[in-house]
Amino acid sequence: MENNSEIVFVLEGLNDSLTNRQIYFAFALMSYLFTIFVNLMLIVTICLEKTLHEPIYIFLCNLCFNGICGASSFYPKLLHDLLADSHVITYIGCLTQIFVVYSYVFCEFTSLTVMAYDRYLAICRPLQYRALMTPQKVAQLLLLTWCFTLLETVVGMFLTARLPLCRQHVRKIFCTNWEVVKLSCSDTTLNNIYGFILMFSHVSQTGLILVSYGHLVRASLRSRSDRRKFIQTCLPHLITLLVFTISLMFDAMYSRYGSSGLLQALQNTLAAEFLVVPPLINPLIYGIKLQQIRSRILQNFTHKPDFLKTRS
Repeated sequence: MENNSEIVFVLEGLNDSLTNRQIYFAFALMSYLFTIFVNLMLIVTICLEKTLHEPIYIFLCNLCFNGICGASSFYPKLLHDLLADSHVITYIGCLTQIFVVYSYVFCEFTSLTVMAYDRYLAICRPLQYRALMTPQKVAQLLLLTWCFTLLETVVGMFLTARLPLCRQHVRKIFCTNWEVVKLSCSDTTLNNIYGFILMFSHVSQTGLILVSYGHLVRASLRSRSDRRKFIQTCLPHLITLLVFTISLMFDAMYSRYGSSGLLQALQNTLAAEFLVVPPLINPLIYGIKLQQIRSRILQNFTHKPDFLKTRS
């Protein structure tokens, strides 16, 4: 086959959805716009309110920004394909989409790990929290999050980009690393080994989070204030972790072992769940559960502008 850079992939995930494309387009557009809106609202609220300039809220801003990146790696191409007669993507475009999607995935895991560490210090070591979680430490953790994320993604992209491809049909509505690797006509053992390394790494991150929560539960039983702090800040974090992990697990297991006999709409739902659900519900969960954010958002929406005050 021709040079990889000249390849144009055919995305087959929407082939059975052409009759309802207007409905799917309207639903996808509303979902994308609402996802961007709720994430930006949370980011702007935290940035403008000085009382929210605390480590947990800064990490939450990073989580929301990452959610916007994840949603934007998926929705624009989907919206274009829903209005197009042919569903194709260039090789470079496919790799770019994979890069953004997996950067989002790895950053989500690492961000949730950092947030769990922050909550562990806040509840289990409250007297030393201010000394341990300084602004410099917060900046270092954010830098580590993105450096670790980009390193993982770049290595995976290099291993995929080196493969010669002998097929062009991607059985999804968007590009994923595994789907492209399956199109290769050469040995992919190194890609599989790296995939298992990444899987072990992020399972370990999940394990660290669960271990930290074991300490948090024990610590939160000591006093009513600790229990309130756990419910307000740790419970949303735990829900976020579970939703993201389950969504990603659905996609990973279906990509490798899923049956092609499933309805195409169900296949698309399972494939895109980790890109649609977490970015949408993360800001909703935190906006509802964190009292400081919730009260500030309500205040912004119910605040009467000064020129209206003078008239009344």
